[in-house]
Parts: sequence; structure tokens; C-alpha cells
Amino acid sequence: MSLQLLTILVVGATFVLYIYIAIRSKAKDTSDFYVASKGVHPVLNGMATGADWMSAASFISMAGLIAFLGYDGSVYLMGWTGGYCLLAMLLAPYLRKFGKFTVSEFIGERYYSNFARMVAVACLITASVTYVIGQMKGIGVVFSRSLGVSFEVGIIIGMIIVFIYAVFGGMKGVTNTQIAQYCVLIFAYSVPAIFISLQLTGMPIPQLGLGSTLSDGSGLHLLDKLDGVLTELGFAQYTAQKMSTINVLFLTMSLMIGTAGLPHVIMRFFTVPSVKDARASAGWALVFIAILYTTAPAVGAMARMNLMQTIQPGPVGSIDGNIEYAKVPAWFKSWEKTGLLKFEDKNGDGRIQYYDEKGLKTAESFGWKGNEMIKVDRDIMVLANPEIAGLPNWVVALVTAGGIAAALSTAAGLLLAIATAISHDVLKGWLMPDINDQQELKYSRIAIGGAIIVAGYLGLNPPGFAAQVVALAFGLAASSIFPAIMMGIFSKRVNDKGAIAGMLAGLGTTLVYIFIYKGWFFFKSTAMLPDNADNWLFGLNPQSFGTVGALINFAVAYVVSFATEPPPQRIQDLIEDIRVPIGSASAQDH
Repeated sequence: MSLQLLTILVVGATFVLYIYIAIRSKAKDTSDFYVASKGVHPVLNGMATGADWMSAASFISMAGLIAFLGYDGSVYLMGWTGGYCLLAMLLAPYLRKFGKFTVSEFIGERYYSNFARMVAVACLITASVTYVIGQMKGIGVVFSRSLGVSFEVGIIIGMIIVFIYAVFGGMKGVTNTQIAQYCVLIFAYSVPAIFISLQLTGMPIPQLGLGSTLSDGSGLHLLDKLDGVLTELGFAQYTAQKMSTINVLFLTMSLMIGTAGLPHVIMRFFTVPSVKDARASAGWALVFIAILYTTAPAVGAMARMNLMQTIQPGPVGSIDGNIEYAKVPAWFKSWEKTGLLKFEDKNGDGRIQYYDEKGLKTAESFGWKGNEMIKVDRDIMVLANPEIAGLPNWVVALVTAGGIAAALSTAAGLLLAIATAISHDVLKGWLMPDINDQQELKYSRIAIGGAIIVAGYLGLNPPGFAAQVVALAFGLAASSIFPAIMMGIFSKRVNDKGAIAGMLAGLGTTLVYIFIYKGWFFFKSTAMLPDNADNWLFGLNPQSFGTVGALINFAVAYVVSFATEPPPQRIQDLIEDIRVPIGSASAQDH
């Protein structure tokens, strides 16, 4: 059976499963649609949270970033994992105790201001739309290769599938679908990682294979061999830090606090029966997430090693070391058709020269005229890895299904968060307070449809790799939503004026900084300055600026709050009540 037919069958079977679950889980009222009637078991919610959290950026792009960034790629692992711990310990239990449907609703009531609620909605939609662009990019990458269609057609197919099961089931349907998607994506990620680790190192556990010696008899460790191959081609060592320390620190922090401010993840903790269950589901989610996150560094390193050995099968630095284009494996030409991998024979010798033009001094003596791998989209590395390693077609098809599951699960969660903000916060909470449950449910479904169209359009013009786009979304959430929630829970003194000023200042400065280097809606053609370290303010990458935006948010909120009247006593009592654990004597007094 051909790879394409097998892939269509495997992916098609998962689609049938997702749509069947969505139809069986059709939301009957707003409680079903927004919070799955608060009846999800903690273990199942942990699994659904893991699927919601492990997006296309985690499944497809993170290992690709690690493959090319090496040590610097660890900031994504540290930031996202640390951020989830921050969310689980500092925010989730208190927000669940508050007992509302949305983050915006919490901010509106905590800061006793409908305007604060609308500002929170604007922040939420800005971060969520940016995040969903990365998911649509991932969907397009997967479909373009697996179905042999263009990137654009792949995105349209993904939009249709998400529309069907998100509109039908709401949070109830999305939760049940995400449980199935977690099982698919984690199996799809682990199986090829085990195969490739065995192939390269003889070690069946990828996490241990990363630090093991190669099974080729050289006696070299995997990372030592990779360091040597890259440096001989003029690239920096794989294990060396290449990003400035300030960007490592600020990007890690931006990803951490951005994670804790992402509404689609926070919403998952509203779906369990109690605060105790919210804490338990947070722990289970961390276990489920760790399975993939501890595997990703090994997948990234092994993917880069396999790519190098495909293009550079002979002695490194030798004119005969690189491969003839006519002899490249079938996977190479298949990915070329997608436009995500491109080769240009600049000197007409029929061979592929792949090197860092700034570092390889021998290139000129060989008559090489520039790096001929003019495009290697990092988002293809996980998907292409099984093909590069020569694994069976069923493994390749499985990885495709896993990548689609990861992208669809997070896209559905994000679109639901956007739709909930529009229908529950903007319409029901402000413009149309008299609508009934059925009308609100109808508007929620219309909002999801509109959000999918916008997300698809922006996904056709992404500003970077999926994980890089997602990092921008985390920066926006870090600079706007996270400080407002933190101060709302842990500070009695911050008032409505301070919170509103802080959110606007944090989001505004971060958007301006991103606009300068990424452009309007993050399109490069509208950027004011080239996006490189020579132009960045204090050397700060736009992806790292969320930390600065958050500090501005905190500072402005406190200055304005202390310059104006304190919150009403009822709000201070509300904060105290949220912070007291249920079952304690103090809680009973309240």
C-alpha cells in the first residue's frame, strides 16, 4: 500500500473518530458549551489539558527548533513546562474556586468594571488569534505533505474539520475529542522516537538515547558526533549557547508567565467538579505533558543527525562528502513538492552543498557558491524524521495523524476561548444582557465560525515557524492577562483603574515592539525595521519582549492604583475568600 493511501486511511479514521465523539457529545446548553457542565474527571481533564496544551508548536515545531537551535531550543522546554507549573500552583485553583465561565468574567468582577472585562476580552482575543495562527500553520504543513495538496488547501481542510467538531460539541465535545487526540498524538510521537533511538544508539528509551554512544562503532556519543559534524561545516556547536543570556532569560520568563495567562488552558480548570479536582487534574496534565516534553530533545537531535547524514554522507568538509542531487532519497523530493524544502544548484555540479557560509573557509576552494539548501522549514523535521530514518510507512502515517491531532486539539481550544469571550463576555455580559441560553449558544457557534475564518486567513500568511508564532502569542498573554490575574488574586490594593491602565500599557508596548520588527498582523512586509539583533532594543528579540511588557503592566497598575481610591470592601472580602482553601475554618467563617 502506498504511503499516501495509508496516510489517508489512518488520518481519515481519526477524523471519523473525532467527528463521531463531537456529535455524541453535542452541547445542549451554555454550561455544556462553556465548561462541559463541570463534570470532567480529573484524570481525563489532565489528558484533555495535555492535548490542549501540546499544540502544533509542541508536536511539530518544538523538536524542529531544537534540531536547528540546539542548546538554545531548551528555552521553549523550560519556559512552557515551568509556566504550566506556575499556572497549576498559583492560578488554577483560585480561578476554579471563583467559579465563573471565563477569565474575562473573573477580571470584570474582581475589578468591578465592565470596561476592565472588555479590555481583558481584547487582550484574550489578541493572544489567542496569534496563537491559533501557529496551529493553522502546523495543519497546513501536515496536510500538504500527507495528502499531496498545497499548503493553502491543507489549511482549508483543517478549518473544515475544526469547525465541525468545535461548533457541534463546544467544551463538552472538545474535551472528549481532546482525550482521544492525546492518545493519538502521544503514541504517534513516541513510536518513531523509540525506533530512531534504537537505530542510532541501540537504546530503546529516547531520553537515554540522547546521551548514549552511537551504534555505528565509532564510540562517539550522539551529541559529540553532532557537534563535530556541524562545526566542520561552519555551524556553531549544537550544544553551545548561541542566544544572548538576556534573551535566554527574558524569553524563558515570557513563555512561563505567558503560559499562566493563556485563557484556553485556564478554561480547562473550570470543567472539573471542585477545587480539589482542579489541583489533581493539573498534576495529571503535567505527567501527560512530560512524556512528550522529555522526548522532544532526543527527537530534535536525532532528526538533525539524520538530515546531516542524508545530505553529507561522506567525509565532512570534503568535496565528495555531499550527496548528488540525483541520488537523494524519495522523501527529499516529496518534501520539495510542498515548498517547505528547497534546493538550488548554484554552481551546477549536481551536488548539494549544505554549510554555514560565514563559517566554512574551504567552500571557496571547492568552487561552492553559497548554501544550496535555500530553505529547510523547521516545522517539517518531526514529520520528515521517520521518512529520513527509513521507517515503515505505517509509522510515517501515524506521525501525520499525531501532528494533525496536536494542531486540531489546540486550535479547537483556542477558538472556543475566542468564541466564549465574544458570546459570553461581549454579547451576554455587555451588548445583549437579556438573551437566553439558546440564543447565547447560537451566537457562540457563529463566533467560532467567524474565528475559524480569520484564523485560516492569517495561517496562510504566518510570520515564522509555528513555535515562533506561538512564542509571540505567549508574549502578548504575558504582558496583558497574567499580571491582571495575579494582582487580582494576590493584591487587595489594585483597583479597576490600575488594572485597566496596566493591561493597556503592557499589551500596547508589546504590540508596538512586535509591530516594529514583525509588521502589522506580524507580516514582514509592513515591518518598520529589519528583524535582527542589530536593531533590537537592548538586544531583545520580539519573542522575549513579553517579560518587559509584563513588568510595565505591573508597574503601571500599582502606580495608578496607589494614586487612586482603593477597591470597595466587598471586593477585598472577595479576594480574601478566593485565597482561603475550601474546608478551612476561615473559609467556613466566610
